[in-house]
Amino acid sequence: MIRSTLALTLALALGSTSCSAQKSGWIKLFNGKDLKDWDIKITGHALNDNNGNTFRVQDGTLAVSYENYAAFNEQYGHIFHKKKFSAYLLVMEYRFVGDQVKGGPGWATRNSGAMIHSQSAASMGKDQDFPISIEVQLLGGLGNGRRTTANLCTPGTNVVMNDKLITAHCVDSKSETYDGDRWVRAEVLVLGDSIVKHIVEGDTVLTYYKPQIGGGNVSNADPKIKQDGKLLSEGYIALQSESHPVQYRKVELFDLAPYMKDKKKLDKKLAELQKRK
Repeated sequence: MIRSTLALTLALALGSTSCSAQKSGWIKLFNGKDLKDWDIKITGHALNDNNGNTFRVQDGTLAVSYENYAAFNEQYGHIFHKKKFSAYLLVMEYRFVGDQVKGGPGWATRNSGAMIHSQSAASMGKDQDFPISIEVQLLGGLGNGRRTTANLCTPGTNVVMNDKLITAHCVDSKSETYDGDRWVRAEVLVLGDSIVKHIVEGDTVLTYYKPQIGGGNVSNADPKIKQDGKLLSEGYIALQSESHPVQYRKVELFDLAPYMKDKKKLDKKLAELQKRK
């Protein structure tokens, strides 16, 4: 009877904690324990074929590893959270580690990224290299000069800056350069199909508007999905594997969707989140 009462107490406590976290608006996309809430798609492989155990949980981090690869062979990969989001503040703490796998392209050294407003993993073709999405490009310094992070790249998409449609594949942010294996905090503020801001270590380093489908830089995508000109108001969040090992110790999100119909409440909540460390 005592054991039953104790078990019930623990269950209620855990349930209360879960409900409290949900009511707070914060969602831990990566729980630090497993990848059960994620789908995996690697170029040339079927959905959820985690070739070479590329994506794994390692020492409490969500890690991208290539120790089981003989060579990269353009096996670009993405791990997608299973829930779709529209308006949110995404928080990631990441670092690059080790050496790039043999055969990785030169531009992909200490290079990864987070895809937002992405198509689903299941909708990607077997040989599709990148999902149609907006990429928050994460770069590590090379120890030889300036190399910004939280840049913008646009696989199958375009954005608007200064009232002009931007069709360039990548646009640099104004961030600092982060050399070595240090942890870097990157945030992404996404408000549907209106505005997106990239934030690094508390500083807004890039802002753009009206994310939309268009342009190239995606191979073997389903033309039914690539509807050029369509605004992207929601989608999936995915983390890349582009040939350099990377680790994430935090991937969490504050859901702003409940505030989007009331500008005063939204502005108040954004001000509160800005103060949060």
